[in-house]
Amino acid sequence: MIQGRHYKLAKNTLMLVISITTVLSLGACEGQVPQPSTRTSSSSSSAAPTPDLTTEQEKKIREDIVEVLEKANSAKDATGLDQRVTGPQLTIRSSELSIAKSTGKLDPKTAIPKDIAQTVIPGDSGWPRSVFAITTTTEDQQSKRLLVMNQASAHENYKLWGVARLFQGAQLPKFPVPTIGAQMGQTDDKGLKATPVQATERYADLLQYGKNSKFAKDFSADYLRDSIDKLTETVQQGIDANKGEQHQTFVPEAGQIKVMRSSEGGDLVVAQINSVWTRKAGEGRESLPASDAEKALFAGGKPTSTMKVTYVNVIALYVPPAASSQPITAVGAERQPVKVEAV
Repeated sequence: MIQGRHYKLAKNTLMLVISITTVLSLGACEGQVPQPSTRTSSSSSSAAPTPDLTTEQEKKIREDIVEVLEKANSAKDATGLDQRVTGPQLTIRSSELSIAKSTGKLDPKTAIPKDIAQTVIPGDSGWPRSVFAITTTTEDQQSKRLLVMNQASAHENYKLWGVARLFQGAQLPKFPVPTIGAQMGQTDDKGLKATPVQATERYADLLQYGKNSKFAKDFSADYLRDSIDKLTETVQQGIDANKGEQHQTFVPEAGQIKVMRSSEGGDLVVAQINSVWTRKAGEGRESLPASDAEKALFAGGKPTSTMKVTYVNVIALYVPPAASSQPITAVGAERQPVKVEAV
């Protein structure tokens, strides 16, 4: 479960203080070049080819990725991180390291266990291709992590593309065992409650408009939305008292989406949604960074009445088959501020 934080709201003569905490060298080609598959689409009934990647190879890939992460963690420096990290995770981890360099410590949520509970290796040929892995809980009993490792081409190594911390009690779909091979889904997969792209867009709408979203009935309740809603309501109380205002926008990042088809016919979708939270102080007050993370990212900038905080959100959704009675369900997420500016 993404660890909840206690939020405080206090007012002084100059500002509204909001305590905010965030609620994820090229080498030789890894794995063998697969034989061409006879499967034409993710909905085909033909058998998957033998997976290119063995569980031993997948473990070595993860170990190499974690080694690069640990080196960056020790130095509190993102230099060289792009050797094994890409996509939204590169942006998120770079922000986490920048904050750690300022505060002197890494947030515990950055921990990635070395052991796994399950690995999902596809049998698809061609590139790009992805491997999903679900870790064990961390040493301090934080929730399991869903890792998405992506290989962009035959001549590149796998890189960690995304990390989502699984929600407490989240039920993930079933996947074929690694020796049989799973099947990667497509962003426009049909026969589901929504295509993966549509599900991501609708979830972004739900994050922005909450119960007023026209898609609210299509999704089950989840921890991330509940946390954001509660925090927004708490902040609004102080803003109202000071005649200020706030608003948030959520927009999917085009092309940043990975899909794996489950044995049950639904898709496990992991996607990047960017968001901006704008907070404006009222009555001549200044909006200042409130948390250590915000202060580190603001880096001594000159405050104004308005503070704009940009987040990268990695969202994991299970999109069931169209005939299922189950709604679309968010099963995990990562949320990280990556930019703080006065506007």
